[in-house]
Amino acid sequence: MTSPTFTYLSIDNYDIHVTEWGDASNEVLVMWHGLARTGRDFDDLAMSLSDQYYVLCPDTLGRGRSSWASDPQQYSMPYYLHLATALLDQYAIEQCHWLGTSLGGLIGMGLAADPQQQRLRSLTINDIGPEIPAKGLNRILDYTVTMPRFKSITEAECWLRNTYQSFGEAPDSYWQRMARTSVRRCHNGELSLHYDPAIVSQFPRPVSTISAWDTFTQIKLPTQLFWGRQSDILTEFIVDRMLSEMPSLDVTTFNDCGHAPNLTCAKSSQKLRHILNKAAYS
Repeated sequence: MTSPTFTYLSIDNYDIHVTEWGDASNEVLVMWHGLARTGRDFDDLAMSLSDQYYVLCPDTLGRGRSSWASDPQQYSMPYYLHLATALLDQYAIEQCHWLGTSLGGLIGMGLAADPQQQRLRSLTINDIGPEIPAKGLNRILDYTVTMPRFKSITEAECWLRNTYQSFGEAPDSYWQRMARTSVRRCHNGELSLHYDPAIVSQFPRPVSTISAWDTFTQIKLPTQLFWGRQSDILTEFIVDRMLSEMPSLDVTTFNDCGHAPNLTCAKSSQKLRHILNKAAYS
């Protein structure tokens, strides 16, 4: 299947938008995006794996086509974990594979470390770990709170290319789609980024280093780490400690990327397919 379908789930009276790829009778792979992104970031990867997996790419509350929170306090990890669990329940998913970029990886780690862990067959984390350096996080928050306005989709694309250049090289089609799916039309006709500015309200400014090693050490399922070698969010020190805490951790390094690898290259889909197939027989 090469074309997605789109649906809305009703969770706590919020509309949660999900992009679906592949046959619903296949094994399920959930792909969860980063802090200020949308599920459409995974289009290329999801399409390449949709021959074998039923791929679900949600827009987190406050992002993309999903509702905005009536209470900004819901933009928090406990509520994101609740949303993820509710999503699995609504699809009646007993077990699935999980790929999470940045925030999506943190949600996956949270699920893998609590009573929901039996619902995950494998966990793939894209450029995030149980420790987030203050410098890198403040950089992300700085551009997330900016909420620029654009006069055209071309202007928006230029801003996105510059802001997310650490994602690494990608075809023009990737950036063009990112522009189309990352903006909304404002009342005055200008374009704005497609998320609620309040999604960063959970973070005090300036934010300090975040640590959740106690969560990471509870993860027992097959785990893969995608690492952007130039990342300021997932440093070599953190990767080394993750390997020390979890010797079975499988690390794939993308030397020409920072935070976070865009996962459009063949290496990404091949490696992910390998770990998913391996998990199926473990």
